[in-house]
Amino acid sequence: MGEKPLLEMRGIRKVYPGVRALDGVDFLVRVGEVHALLGENGAGKSTLIKVMTGATRRDGGEILLAGKEIWPGSTKEAQEAGISTVYQEINLVPTLSVAENLFLGREPRRLGMIRWGQVKKRARAALERLNIKIDVNRDLGEYSIAIQQMVAIARAVDIKAKLLILDEPTSSLDAGEVEQLFGLMRKLKGEGLGIVFVTHFLDQVYAVSDRITVLRNGKLVGEYETAKLGRMDLVGKMMGRELAELEYGKSEARVEKKGQALVVARGIAKRGSIEPIALELSAGEVVGLAGLLGSGRTEVAKLLFGIDRADRGEVRVEGKAVKLRGPREAIRLGFAFVPEDRKTQSIIPELTIRENIILAMQASRGWVRAYSRATQEKLAEKYIAALQIATPDGEQAVKNLSGGNQQKVILARWLASQPRVLILDEPTRGIDVGAKAEIQKLVLSLCSEGMAILFISSELEEVVRVSDRVAVLRDRRKVGELSGADVTEQAVMRTIASEGGA
Repeated sequence: MGEKPLLEMRGIRKVYPGVRALDGVDFLVRVGEVHALLGENGAGKSTLIKVMTGATRRDGGEILLAGKEIWPGSTKEAQEAGISTVYQEINLVPTLSVAENLFLGREPRRLGMIRWGQVKKRARAALERLNIKIDVNRDLGEYSIAIQQMVAIARAVDIKAKLLILDEPTSSLDAGEVEQLFGLMRKLKGEGLGIVFVTHFLDQVYAVSDRITVLRNGKLVGEYETAKLGRMDLVGKMMGRELAELEYGKSEARVEKKGQALVVARGIAKRGSIEPIALELSAGEVVGLAGLLGSGRTEVAKLLFGIDRADRGEVRVEGKAVKLRGPREAIRLGFAFVPEDRKTQSIIPELTIRENIILAMQASRGWVRAYSRATQEKLAEKYIAALQIATPDGEQAVKNLSGGNQQKVILARWLASQPRVLILDEPTRGIDVGAKAEIQKLVLSLCSEGMAILFISSELEEVVRVSDRVAVLRDRRKVGELSGADVTEQAVMRTIASEGGA
């Protein structure tokens, strides 16, 4: 690990209307190191990256790259200076081929004509570096999110950056793919590249980073050597309070007090999506779905909310057979669904927080009978307070919120519709440990009020923490179900690894 500064950011300031996003932040990345950038949602991580990459102009401070001051006015200018970024939400073009995506905007040309043979050859070479073996001629959108993420990383690496920024690069990767990425990061570090690693997985921070910088409320908390900073200390610095304040457990009384079966699914399946599965959701109960990436968790959620139509099996709601022909029918039956990808499937970024919150209620009522502005404001204020959404007021554009606060807005939208069944698909994906704990507490609170909740998360500890029962999936089929004292991480892992299925 080198000690020579590669990137130096001094006294960086950025102010948005009503929000001081960065308040004199210092950040330093050395040659040949992996530097983790951590903090709760709203801490300023995303803004610091935007300033670093030219997506946002700083209001004060200076940036030096390899000792030379830079003022990147766009991401292209930042790339030309040697800063390359891979974001959490993949920003490639799914309708273009893998090869076209890898060299979009920088295609090799001769006499003004794109040399497609060279594009494909170089695309294969770039992917080989990551040990990815796919057809570069196929559209990117034909591949899984995990493969798309790896292609995005391959593109960033191929630009030959001095500094590589990885913003939640492992969110859609399985354990094997994460290790593959870490191997690449260590190799690049050995070649002198500086890497900024933004993640909410603390295990990954300790597995691959050399140093850690912690931000909180737009200010620098400190920079630390990873090997010398204990995990409890790290969490305390990120949250600004004792970890004990977040400790909570499932109430035994709540676990024992199981209500009536609201939803009973028997043998529902969709060809090419999920094998026949049986699932029951009861009032006052959290049912978790656990499994590895690609096990079929999201597919089950989509069937239950009518996004996908089952081609076999039946669903009963309060004992009555129903046909889930689409989300509108599911909403009418009292279902609510918070999908995994908040950016493309949930928020409307240009609308205000208030407008995003009232969407589901207004849609179910019809646009002719619009809620009054006063009613909308009262509703928004109620859920901003209840979910502790960090905003001056409900009239801020939701795009200006951190990822965790955007997730809370989505939850507020559905809670306002007073559902009986709440389906949560990765509700804490890409948000910090504090916001995760708050959402987990909210799940348990809603459950205690009689709501039936289907909880999906790729973090096994989180599933175990909130669930009364856990249905375990593998290879798009249900392989077991655990309940009560049997809901442990070890039991779930054994079930995933077991032979046969349920």
